[in-house]
Amino acid sequence: MYIKSEGDRKPRAAPPEPTRRRLSIILTAADMEPAPTAEQSAEKSLWIFGYGSLVWKPDFQFTSSKVGFIQGYSRKFWQGDTFHRGNERMPGRVVTLQEDYDCCTWGIAYEVCGEQIELSLQYLNVRESVLGGYATKIVNFYPQDEGPSGTIMALVYIATPQNPSYLGPASEEDIAAQIIVSSGCSGHNIEYLLRLADFMRFFCPEAEDKHLFQIEEALIAILPCFYSPDDPLAVLC
Repeated sequence: MYIKSEGDRKPRAAPPEPTRRRLSIILTAADMEPAPTAEQSAEKSLWIFGYGSLVWKPDFQFTSSKVGFIQGYSRKFWQGDTFHRGNERMPGRVVTLQEDYDCCTWGIAYEVCGEQIELSLQYLNVRESVLGGYATKIVNFYPQDEGPSGTIMALVYIATPQNPSYLGPASEEDIAAQIIVSSGCSGHNIEYLLRLADFMRFFCPEAEDKHLFQIEEALIAILPCFYSPDDPLAVLC
């Protein structure tokens, strides 16, 4: 049965200014620009669902993209990261999916066609499977505002408790504290959290993600202790 996810809820309010204004990292149209391809309709295609950094930085060529959600999973900051957003001494926290029948996870599905399929999977197998310890599944993806008739089968990468970087549950306050002190090859862990919160707020404001927004609120409450009066964004460097 098709269930519209939490669509009747009121839009999530942004944290108070000026803190939010100093920290917000807004997604732009350029971040979502698909790569052009020839004879797209005649090519085989694959849809790939992203729910973490893929929503703003897919880093592979794609034909089209759709905002939407999958059911039966909740997004959790339970995966450790010792490369992209942390290191061996201070692992960062990134998201994975937890099976949860009553929940859903919003993100973006990318359509890859022809040669894009092999190239994108090669890239993701390094970015997710090798470095992050992710498994793959095929799930039903429901594009935003298209109803059940628009359902798409999509590939998704999920970190499991069996991989060595998996950290598991923690309180939102403890996760926020870990994010504040973590940074890796792709940047500060704070950037990862704020970009994901911005995606939810600006692309699917009718949806809710309590875990994500409670971590964001806990982080903003802690951040004043880390500010430099001369450079309020120094913590992101």
